Amino acid sequence: MFPVRSALVRVLPLLLGALLAGCGAPAPRDGAERDIRAAVADWSRTPPARLAAIPLEGWAYEVSAVRRDGAEATARAELRYRLSGYDAAAAGSAREVRLTRDGGRWHVTGDRAAPGALPQLWDQGPVAVVRGAHTLALGVGQEDGTLSAIAAEADRAVPAVSAAWPRPWAGRAVVLVPGSLERMAELLGRPAAEYRGMGAVTTGRVGAAPAPADRVVVNPQGWAELSPAGRGVILTHEVTHVATRAATTATTPLWLSEGFADWAAYRGTAAGPEQAAPALARAVRRGEVPGELPRTEDFAFGGDPEALARAYEGAWLACRTVAGRWGEAALVDLYGRAGREPWPVAVREALGVDPDAVVKAWQEALRAEFR
Repeated sequence: MFPVRSALVRVLPLLLGALLAGCGAPAPRDGAERDIRAAVADWSRTPPARLAAIPLEGWAYEVSAVRRDGAEATARAELRYRLSGYDAAAAGSAREVRLTRDGGRWHVTGDRAAPGALPQLWDQGPVAVVRGAHTLALGVGQEDGTLSAIAAEADRAVPAVSAAWPRPWAGRAVVLVPGSLERMAELLGRPAAEYRGMGAVTTGRVGAAPAPADRVVVNPQGWAELSPAGRGVILTHEVTHVATRAATTATTPLWLSEGFADWAAYRGTAAGPEQAAPALARAVRRGEVPGELPRTEDFAFGGDPEALARAYEGAWLACRTVAGRWGEAALVDLYGRAGREPWPVAVREALGVDPDAVVKAWQEALRAEFR
């Protein structure tokens, strides 16, 4: 038994080594797969001609997988690109490229968002482009003049945001205008019902890392229902989110993020609490003064619209109170600190008081405004 056991002891490591080496090495690509990858690379060297009006740069498809069925094939790829002059880093999009073999060569016949991935605006139709002084507006299926009007409103929003947020930021914005509420929901990957009644939303990552895909996405249905003043407020609010993105982290209270955006939006207008906070005014006059600042869950869509309105209005008035009592510079400082320090520390360092003092000052302001 001993000699047999010795032989096994010597052979097993060799077998295991061979198996592990096989697991770690990539599967060899056959000639057809190499040709398919080469065809995608050749096809994607430049953006499609139909996108010529969009200032694209760094356009590239990186193939990650190939599936072939006779003379047809599908390549899974990651599209990387930047909007020149607007994106700090490359934006990404998972794509599915379809190919056919004809005349001994593979040819790309189609390109779409990969299953489960979000589409690009150009997947929804021909894209119109309007360049403003501070903005790039891209739209699909808009009536004449609508995209230009939105770009002009965004151009007015950018300097208003810079005045409210005097810290460094790009000072420009990209606005996407899909053809319908349903198309907007497709771009964002959420049910259309979540955006019904909203004028616009902002996408992007929070934190100090570059946010290449910060986009203001307009709901054309909600936009059409807004007054001229309301349109200005909406776009200034959303552009504020773009400006403050690098200073916003998971520790930033949502009421501060949303309230600051509203504060920046209303800052240059004549709207006061009576006009801008009607839901909260009704609650306070019923004796329902909030006991705490709005919580994250208070901003969830799909629930009581009156409660949602009170959350946004309360957040705005909290920021307005801080700016009025401690100064606008203190409010900006508080925002910056809240993204990198514990909330009690941020409040003490920025305002010189404890968090309870902020809540008390806010409650006093509500009672004074809505007597």
